[in-house]
Amino acid sequence: MFKYIFSLLFILSISGCNFEVPGADEKFGTQNFVSAISLIELHKIRNGVYPKSLDDLEFLGDWDGIWLSAVKYEKTDNGYNLYLERGWASKPSLEFPIKFKSGLGIQKTNIKWIEK
Repeated sequence: MFKYIFSLLFILSISGCNFEVPGADEKFGTQNFVSAISLIELHKIRNGVYPKSLDDLEFLGDWDGIWLSAVKYEKTDNGYNLYLERGWASKPSLEFPIKFKSGLGIQKTNIKWIEK
């Protein structure tokens, strides 16, 4: 009985805590975006076309569900649009060097492209 009371008190005590880690949204957001692009582009290499949806991606690992739920993908006539929806807990504002998208099919995104 003591174990249950202690567990309940512990949960109640931490429920109001802020578990925000500085920079976590940017780090997870970057990883989510890059992982999505990697497997989308791999699908294109293997199949000759971009996937109709992220559900068409094959050979996913156990952790790929993390980024699948963190991006929004839209196939277009000539490539795809990819929007980052979540980093760790919220939507970060990310910047990537414009050179990163060279040779990729990405057309529209909420990522800011910068000269570097």
